[in-house]
Amino acid sequence: MSADVPDATTVSRATDRPGDASPFALGLLLRQAHWRAATVMADALRPLGIELRHFAVLIVLVDRGPTMQRDLAAATGSDKAGIMRVVDDLERKGLAVRKPVPGDRRARAVEITPQGVELFDAAHVAAEPLAERLVAGLEPGGLEQLRDLLTRFAYPADGEA
Repeated sequence: MSADVPDATTVSRATDRPGDASPFALGLLLRQAHWRAATVMADALRPLGIELRHFAVLIVLVDRGPTMQRDLAAATGSDKAGIMRVVDDLERKGLAVRKPVPGDRRARAVEITPQGVELFDAAHVAAEPLAERLVAGLEPGGLEQLRDLLTRFAYPADGEA
């Protein structure tokens, strides 16, 4: 066996077993948690006629106000073409508009419309009971602890990758 290849009997493997010690297990577990949460939230958004990708943009617009398309792409983890399609969809639905940026003839900022704010609020009302069921298995204080841990994981204080 090559010196560069670890002995197969000592290698941890990523599985769906809780507590798997493999270096890949955390990513797999986060992906499975995301899939479960995304499925539940998509169910809340479907009757409102939007998808999670649309709602992600609305979240940024509510949080930041008018935002450049490239900044929306970065904030939502989308690419340039993908964010353009989402903003086009939101415009067609009357939920957002592109407006000129003063001092830059080519730039456009995306802004949520009053109809978009209404839908944003309606989505939260629709999602509340689903979100409660999603975290029902956590102990008291568990949701706050999970939110804190995920926030620190996603946004490390020292800026490391």
